Amino acid sequence: MRSPKKTDKKIAVLLTGGGARAAYQVGVLKALAQSMPRTSPLPFEIICGTSAGALNSAGIACYASCLHLAVRKVEYIWKNFSTEMVYKSSFSGVYGHILANMLRSFQAQYLNQPPASLLNNSPLRKLLAEVLDLKRIDNNLHQNYLDAISVTVSSYSTGKSVSFYQANDAKPWQRSKREGVASPISLDLLMASSAIPMVFPSVRVKHHYYGDGSIHQLSPLSPAIHLGADKIFVIGVEQPRLAQPLGYEPHFPGMSVVAGHLLDSVFSDTLHSDIERLERVNRTVSLLPAREKHKELRRIDHLTINPTVNFNEVADHYYEDMPLAIKLLLRTLGVKKHSPSSLTSYLLFERTYTQKLIELGVEDGLKRLDEMRAFLELD
Repeated sequence: MRSPKKTDKKIAVLLTGGGARAAYQVGVLKALAQSMPRTSPLPFEIICGTSAGALNSAGIACYASCLHLAVRKVEYIWKNFSTEMVYKSSFSGVYGHILANMLRSFQAQYLNQPPASLLNNSPLRKLLAEVLDLKRIDNNLHQNYLDAISVTVSSYSTGKSVSFYQANDAKPWQRSKREGVASPISLDLLMASSAIPMVFPSVRVKHHYYGDGSIHQLSPLSPAIHLGADKIFVIGVEQPRLAQPLGYEPHFPGMSVVAGHLLDSVFSDTLHSDIERLERVNRTVSLLPAREKHKELRRIDHLTINPTVNFNEVADHYYEDMPLAIKLLLRTLGVKKHSPSSLTSYLLFERTYTQKLIELGVEDGLKRLDEMRAFLELD
């Protein structure tokens, strides 16, 4: 059972999306685990994940009773990754999939066609089915190692951001363009949340088609707040911008740069604005007289960890490790080695790259270890 804390505050961890970049999150959690006793449970009661962060969330939720074990299980997968484990990357797998999409476009509209996409990520479904025992989440909830877990998806049917949650005690919520729905975390939800738009196919859950949870997610902090969090620990994957050299003349952005810019915006921009909104609400709450304070206006603290190294530069070092068929496909979009596009850093699911991101996460985590431990009330 979870050991008692100094306060009754509920702490949530939020793992954001970012394709292969999500390996960095495992490094930060590993740094935290190294500072804790080997039998310690997770230091947060609420887990919220979006896109690739949803896969990490499910992984650690399955082993919530022991942080060390949870991190080791997830780290093992990321450290032994290959592109073929996530999406088909052979010539027949890539171009056969594209050709099949083209041929289906000539068929009658009334036929129920499978969703089209640039890449076929069916290997990822097989991998998740092998490594995740999602029934363990329910056991950890019953034993109070967890209070709640949520996975956010985007509905292509309604345009809403939908957070499916599994919790001990939480009520559904409805807000403008977003809602919370009680539901066991399933393989379909994880596949939907990590379905990068246009790159991977949407997933049908019940009567709706869903895609990457970062789309339409106007308030990434919302699920954690609705599930009762008093403090939110955010592990993001937003990279620092590279400084432009003196006299630099910008070139016309090609398709690859625009596509990478679009993904950067999807995965990080809304988080910044939501944190700013949270800080404004906190300032407002601090100004209210005690008798006027209400539970729905409680103060919520946050701590955000983001990488200190530019992932595009890191991905350049491992560009040649990418399968040839994928390199040729990306080249048609203008993506090549040393390209300013960030597409490579999202799609490079090779162990050399993901291991490096884990190392960077550990380094950043150790630099801010005292800050993390204080925030998580571990001292």
